[in-house]
Amino acid sequence: MKALISHTIFKSYAVMSLHLSNENTFVHSGTISKIAGDSVMVSLEQNVHCESCRAKASCGISESNTKEIEILNTTDTFKINETVTVELKKTLGLKAVFWAYVFPFILMFATLILASNFLKEWLAGIVSLIILIPYYLTLYLMKNALKSVFKISIIKT
Repeated sequence: MKALISHTIFKSYAVMSLHLSNENTFVHSGTISKIAGDSVMVSLEQNVHCESCRAKASCGISESNTKEIEILNTTDTFKINETVTVELKKTLGLKAVFWAYVFPFILMFATLILASNFLKEWLAGIVSLIILIPYYLTLYLMKNALKSVFKISIIKT
């Protein structure tokens, strides 16, 4: 889920400027590495534009040479090693950051405040950390529902 935000490299400058002009999406190019049913695994290439991007600190794509992302695809047919473009709406990226980082922090902090009224300080700290286990377990169990909410588009280039 952390690697849901992405950027782009395209074969031609005209195509690149077309996709970069849209400020509502993150775009990144990649190569199809695996196809299984309705699921397509795309290896994202490191992007030369990551250095100038304002979202690179939260993106995670700029940290290494390649990342893999799984995309649900029911419309197009793709071949392995085919070059594609991956798009993610910025609003979905913000939702992903909220559910992965912000809400767990709020949950942990609220649990700490509430538990410190009834328990010793060290025990309240442990309870506030343990509350994250069922939260992330719930997110893991809901991963199929989250995949449909955090829809990533894949486009042939």
